[in-house]
Amino acid sequence: MDTSIMLFTRDLRVRDNPALAEACRAGRVVPLFVLDDAILGRPAAPNRLRFLLDALACLRGSLRELGGDLVVRRGDPAAHVARLAERTGAGAVALADDRSVFAARRLAALRGLGPAVSVHPGVTVVPPGEVTPASGDHYRVFTPYWRAWDRAPRRRVEAVPEAVRLPPGVDPGPLPPLAELTGGPVSPELPEGGERAGRRRMEEWLRRDAAAYDDVRDDLAADRTSRLSPYLRFGCVSPLELAGAAGEGFRRQLAWRDFHHQVAAAFPDLPRRDYRPRGHRWNRDRDALDAWRDGLTGVPIVDAGMRQLRREGFMHNRARMITASFLTRNLRIDWREGLAHFDAWLLDGDVADDAGNWQWVAGTGNDTRPNRTLNPLRQASRFDPAGDYVRAYVPELAAVEGRDVHRPWRLPEERRRSLDYPAPIVDVD
Repeated sequence: MDTSIMLFTRDLRVRDNPALAEACRAGRVVPLFVLDDAILGRPAAPNRLRFLLDALACLRGSLRELGGDLVVRRGDPAAHVARLAERTGAGAVALADDRSVFAARRLAALRGLGPAVSVHPGVTVVPPGEVTPASGDHYRVFTPYWRAWDRAPRRRVEAVPEAVRLPPGVDPGPLPPLAELTGGPVSPELPEGGERAGRRRMEEWLRRDAAAYDDVRDDLAADRTSRLSPYLRFGCVSPLELAGAAGEGFRRQLAWRDFHHQVAAAFPDLPRRDYRPRGHRWNRDRDALDAWRDGLTGVPIVDAGMRQLRREGFMHNRARMITASFLTRNLRIDWREGLAHFDAWLLDGDVADDAGNWQWVAGTGNDTRPNRTLNPLRQASRFDPAGDYVRAYVPELAAVEGRDVHRPWRLPEERRRSLDYPAPIVDVD
């Protein structure tokens, strides 16, 4: 019986996992996840590590139910694949298609080992490069990409394998405790990770809120967005399955995610270098940057978003746009500083998607209106008209009623001093 190694990366699920399905059809399988020291050695993202360990524990449980197990190792993925291939006689390696710089290096190393390497879809709905414009290797503007993306043929959703047959004598190895991977702080209100939690969340959202998505997705206080982004980032839910179940408004958001992945595949320096250079124009104001990070800018709608990030490892998408615009347009601080802070805290932190969105807001990316600025007070008035979002995350202002909460500097002087809340660090009025 043929033996292959299924290398899990960003596809931590058993349902609609084309690489796993193909490996199981071929014979015996070594399901493997490697905690890559090249990634763990970067500045720690404790929230994502905690979510990752949840996802791995869930995946291990699902594989055991199918008769297999999850083999967990730490170090260099290619080195561990080579050892397992030698021990089990595996002649093939299957993994999901990913186009990050790390993924490209990993794939090159795997292809130099000897076993045949097959790459399968699953990280995005439409893999990078599958749709391209008449001229060029990728789309630079979203709208024509969206039209091509929406017309692109879809593969079928893969069922859960009937069985996972693990070769004898392979030690699965333990999952490490979080403290072994990072000593950094974890947000206090993180959701549970893993495929089971992701599917529960997906099914609940599809049943309750998906039909109203276009009407409520920008309502900050309603908090009726899908909250599925961390599960998509770790592959706990299938983007293809979700695209087939959701309406056009949500499919468009999935297309934005794929759009940024195809940009990053063509321009790997997206997290580090301006996609469309506009000259150096950034301030080096460390105090302002620290105030933004800590949610102490004195602009309530901005501070609410930044505090939600630290509390939940998540920020409402509209708040992400407001806080990013405030940093790059009002404070004129480099978008890379904002990207680094988001990357440190976001559960759904994704190199392509985050860098693409930050550059879009900063005017160096794929926005066709690079001088666009989001006025934080207008945004607050439109998307948090009663101020409930601000009051939920800025307790110093919880007693300020109505929309006055968005301009506490206009309150009577004695009332304003009693709030223990800073004055704005920049004029936005």
